[in-house]
Amino acid sequence: MPKQYTEAQIALQRRFGVEPLAAVMSTSVIRSELSERDSAFVKSRDMFFLATVDASGQPTCSYKGGDPGFVQVPDSRSLLFPLYDGNSMYLTAGNVVETSLIGMLFLDFETPHRLRVEGMAEILHDSQLFPQFPEAQLAVRVAVRSVYVNCPRYVHRYARVGSSKYVPRAGQETPFAQWKRIDAFQSALPARDAAKIDINGGTLTMEEYRERLARGDA
Repeated sequence: MPKQYTEAQIALQRRFGVEPLAAVMSTSVIRSELSERDSAFVKSRDMFFLATVDASGQPTCSYKGGDPGFVQVPDSRSLLFPLYDGNSMYLTAGNVVETSLIGMLFLDFETPHRLRVEGMAEILHDSQLFPQFPEAQLAVRVAVRSVYVNCPRYVHRYARVGSSKYVPRAGQETPFAQWKRIDAFQSALPARDAAKIDINGGTLTMEEYRERLARGDA
């Protein structure tokens, strides 16, 4: 299905003389399902950027990371990925519940290459439905609406250094999140986290945590 542009988008296309080109893009570049190449690219990624929208219309963008393959492709019209323990605000999950609108940007900074996926999402609550995601609190299933490759000319090239030790992995203990040691949060931590503070080095001040961030060891 061709992408339906909004009035504001069309007005800007006309202003810059590209309305015919945008129309061609809509029918020749934007697709409604993932190709085999798209699927292989998605499954090779260990991170992506995620945009969601809340009930008031406020969008937010977040980074999602895992081991390669943590975003699964059940078929050409759907994606599935886990939601791990985060900052406790549940912005992504809450937004999906409220509006279902979702945008995903998959990047390869070394080639470079990028793929955009837009669709409607739903939250899966029963962990028995996604045993392939160790320690996932929830999972997100995406019904794909639009898939398109963007020109990578403005993507800076970066070399991958290593994987995060905090990514949950089967048969491996996941390190405790250091931000939960911040003293200002102690009275609000759930019991399961409060019980782990002392065995993980005790509390930190906000300034001490920021120093750790600056050193790259938080």
